[in-house]
Amino acid sequence: MYPSILQKIIDDFRKLPGIGDKTAERLALHVITQWDNDDLIQFSDHLKRLKTEITYCPICHMITDQPICHICKDQTRDHETLMVVSDAKDVFQIEKMKTYHGIYHVLGGVIDFSRGITDKDLHVDTLAKRIPSIKEMIVATNSTVEGEMTAKYLKALFHEEKVVMTRLAYGLPVGTDLKYADELTLSKAVENRQKY
Repeated sequence: MYPSILQKIIDDFRKLPGIGDKTAERLALHVITQWDNDDLIQFSDHLKRLKTEITYCPICHMITDQPICHICKDQTRDHETLMVVSDAKDVFQIEKMKTYHGIYHVLGGVIDFSRGITDKDLHVDTLAKRIPSIKEMIVATNSTVEGEMTAKYLKALFHEEKVVMTRLAYGLPVGTDLKYADELTLSKAVENRQKY
C-alpha cells in the first residue's frame, strides 16, 4: 500500500516501545508530509550521532557523551550514598525529583532466567569495586519478580560488607516500572526507604 521506503520508516517507528501500527503510520506520514528537507536531514544526522557520540561511563555505566558522566564528576553530590538501578532510564526518572543527591550504579538489566540473563550479564563486578567507598547502597530495582530477585542477589552478595543496604519503600505499586511512576511517588519511595 505505501511506497517501500515509507513502509520501512513505518516499520522502524514500530520498533520503538509503546508505538503501535497506527502511531507508527502517523509518525512516518507526519515526517514525510510536514517536515522540510532541513528538518529531515537534521533528524537523520542526530540519529547517526547517537551511536558515535553516546558511550557508557566507566564508573557507573550511565549513558554519557563525556569520558566520565556528569553525575560521577559532580563533587557536590554525596559520593557515599549509591543508588543501584537496572538501567539509565531509571536514573533520568529519579533525577527529575531533584531530591536525591547521591550517585548511581546502572546494572544494565535485572536477573531474568527466562530470557537467559544472569548476574554475569550485569555490571556487578564494577559495583563490587565501589563498595569500600560508600556507606549506603540503595537498591532501586523495580518491584517485579526479576527486580526482587536481583535485589535479593545483591543483598546476599554484599551482606558481609560494611555498607548499609536499603531498599526503596513500597510507595511504588508492585509490578510498576520506575519510569512510569510520578515524581511525588518516587520522592516518597526514596524518603521512606528501609533497611534491606
